[in-house]
Amino acid sequence: MEAGDDGIERLVDSKDMQQQSKAFDKLTDRVEDRQLDSTRVQEAMASIAASAEADWNAMMLREKELAAVKINAADVDIIANELELDKKVAERTLREHKGDAVAAIRYLLR
Repeated sequence: MEAGDDGIERLVDSKDMQQQSKAFDKLTDRVEDRQLDSTRVQEAMASIAASAEADWNAMMLREKELAAVKINAADVDIIANELELDKKVAERTLREHKGDAVAAIRYLLR
């Protein structure tokens, strides 16, 4: 019977080795998946950075356009005083409405 037991032991060792081999294969597959995911993350981060840069450039262009709008300082004072606003808010709103005080006030009163 010892010979039979030895055969069973070898069979168990063989199954155990197969299970370990499958587990190892799964482990290495996950590492490859992680590497692929890492590439995807890097591509996504590059895309986000490009988008953020485009947004920044658009914002800077908008600020330059607003700075070029001619406004009347008296209009800023009137809007700020009458609507009880900070002068910076009044000035910004006036610039956004191309110096049109009436349009700026209507916008602020909405």
